[in-house]
Amino acid sequence: MIEKTKSKLVSCLAVFGLVLAPIAATAQDAAGVDSGDGGLNIPENVTLLGQNDPNVRTATAVVNGQVITGTDIDQRMALVLAASQGQKISPQEMQMLRMQVLRNLIDETLQIQAAAAQEISVDPAEIEQTYAQVAARNFGQDTAAMDKYLYSIGSSPASLKRQIEGETAWRRLLQRNVTPFVNVSEEEVNEILKRLEESRGTEEYRLGEIYLSATPETREAVGQNAARIVQQLQQGGSFVAYARQFSEASTAAVGGDLGWVRLGQLPPELATVARSMQPGQLVGPVEIPGGFSILYLIDKRQVLMADPRDAMLSLKQISISFPKGISQDEANARVENFTAGVRTIKGCGDAERAAAALGADVVSNDQIRVRALPEQLQGVLLQMQVGQVTPPFGSVEDGVRVLMLCGRDDPKVESGPDFDTIMAQLEDERVQKRAQRYLRDLRGDAIIEYN
Repeated sequence: MIEKTKSKLVSCLAVFGLVLAPIAATAQDAAGVDSGDGGLNIPENVTLLGQNDPNVRTATAVVNGQVITGTDIDQRMALVLAASQGQKISPQEMQMLRMQVLRNLIDETLQIQAAAAQEISVDPAEIEQTYAQVAARNFGQDTAAMDKYLYSIGSSPASLKRQIEGETAWRRLLQRNVTPFVNVSEEEVNEILKRLEESRGTEEYRLGEIYLSATPETREAVGQNAARIVQQLQQGGSFVAYARQFSEASTAAVGGDLGWVRLGQLPPELATVARSMQPGQLVGPVEIPGGFSILYLIDKRQVLMADPRDAMLSLKQISISFPKGISQDEANARVENFTAGVRTIKGCGDAERAAAALGADVVSNDQIRVRALPEQLQGVLLQMQVGQVTPPFGSVEDGVRVLMLCGRDDPKVESGPDFDTIMAQLEDERVQKRAQRYLRDLRGDAIIEYN
């Protein structure tokens, strides 16, 4: 239970971030990266007058008089590390992660302080209610079990509740000070609807992105850091958790989710990579102007077209198991007998009788979408007629089985997003960009002391 919960718990924290509808824009544009020195006129050859390494600072800070302790950082790091599912992280990577978590805690503190200055507070009862919702998703309403889990990984309920408070307060501050001043015209929405109709049948990609900005001076170090993140993700790390902690784009709040985009909306470097990706594939780091991107293809579809993988199937699974210690020859013989037997089944109405004769078990499922099945089976099932069976699959350890198609309801043609949905997406995009500027201003005005 605990092992399965590690990635789920950290991933579900995105629910309490700035959960705005995913926007069809590149994350690096939202990050506002400038490739030059911004008019600072810094000489090419810099001589440091003294020793200074920001990564060696003690990881505590005082933000406008409010202390962030080492314990605060340790407990928040534990939530991130839980998503790594036990993979090894080098001391250097741990130090980088610690600095990133400290930056996040500083931003969180600034957000809570800014909300309080506007007399916006979050009722403790509301925080407890949200905390209970997280427990319900992971521990079946048992908040005591989640408390125990958080302590077991080195975190605490207080740390998670603090994050809930920060994200809720920030969202309300934006709703008061930013959202009312964002305007989207009807003409803009109608133009998008027109372009959608013109692009009917073209492919859309739902991408996750982790964006790391870089300058010519930091390019090598940032590239190496991006490569380490890719390695950790390939070893089982949660993409959503890493995007929330490391991505410098506004989409970090929603786990790096860019939403549905077309290749023409992406920078050429990313479009070239995305075109050949398959759902579930991770690629990167990809160097782009201003930094590096790590891409994860969540899904792809055709614009305003029905996706065959959304078809609802009625299936019967017919399976056999093998006793422990069975020889390979005996197993092969039984599989051959099973394969020959299922070929003689006369439709779904004959499945139970035939299975009993083969010593097989039958399990039915009348409501399963094609996309919920392993990719290897999706294409096979989409080509089958009612009453046909898949080739046998499985192993001696897990059993061998076939799926019989007993019904199929094809999806309806996509009507696409309506006027109100697109209006909300455009508004959310502009709110996110202004939120980034708002937070940059708070950082610029803050008095922060590192201990």
